[in-house]
Amino acid sequence: MTQPDASPDLVTLGETMVLFLAEQAGPLREAVTFRRHIGGAEANVAVGLCRLGHTAGWISRVGQDDLGQAILFRLRGEGVDLTQTRVDAEAPTGVMFRERREVGPINVAYYRGGSAASRLSPADLDEAYIRGARVLHLTGITPALSASCRAATFAAAEIARAAGVTIVLDPNLRLKLWSLDEARATLRELVARADIVLPGADEAEMLTGTADPEAAARALLALGPTAVVVKTGAQGCLAVTTTGVTHAQATPVARVVDPVGAGDAFAAGFHAGRLRGMSLHDTLLLANRCGAAAMTVDGDMEGFPSWADVASATAAAPLRDVQR
Repeated sequence: MTQPDASPDLVTLGETMVLFLAEQAGPLREAVTFRRHIGGAEANVAVGLCRLGHTAGWISRVGQDDLGQAILFRLRGEGVDLTQTRVDAEAPTGVMFRERREVGPINVAYYRGGSAASRLSPADLDEAYIRGARVLHLTGITPALSASCRAATFAAAEIARAAGVTIVLDPNLRLKLWSLDEARATLRELVARADIVLPGADEAEMLTGTADPEAAARALLALGPTAVVVKTGAQGCLAVTTTGVTHAQATPVARVVDPVGAGDAFAAGFHAGRLRGMSLHDTLLLANRCGAAAMTVDGDMEGFPSWADVASATAAAPLRDVQR
């Protein structure tokens, strides 16, 4: 790994895979042609933040293969800092296949066991790189990949906490990777270490046993964060802090082309709003706009917007760009 001149605004760690997205709608078993993309929650957030005018770095491993090179080429082209990404000659790059559905849940088949990224460990972390960032973005996917990935996630959180770096956790609950009991226990430990948590309404319920989004947010807030933002789909989102509750309406989408990646775009918008010193309400509106834009295009990150796309004077409710 080469050393960066300075840490980016946001640092994240996790796995990015090559994604083969079915071109025909229907169950995966019936798909015969696929289009290649790349996808991974953490790198998606990094790309989204770069498109919004900030800097982001991704800590990970990819295989020494053409699929790993495809990931590096794409992320480097998006402006993501890859100085902390290793090329692993002893393990392959992970792959996933995703079906296309007009309605209902979307099935994903993962081929990531023993992947290069699953070998990520605390030894891959540069403490100075994390300490120099403004935000550490974590997800619940990375600790589910392996014991070493779990150790790396918690080690990164401890480095950030000690340095006063804001820790933001998106639970990204993936029950194909671990059991609900294991996920709930581990994620609640991470919630206790986070400053801000960004669950979906279903994730908040699974972590707390409470169906009401605001009540679930308060239950998570009691574990230690200063803010919990719950994404509530067509209703928008709500943020619960120690001082109150803030609601923000959703951005309408005429037609959902591909919903996957919307939560990562939301997170990128949320980070951008905070980094620009925007009010909490405007930050939530920006996050909603980013999430909506992501759903209008195929692929995990292809629809992620630029700052001009979501904050221009032609928008329904222009957002103030307040730089700190």
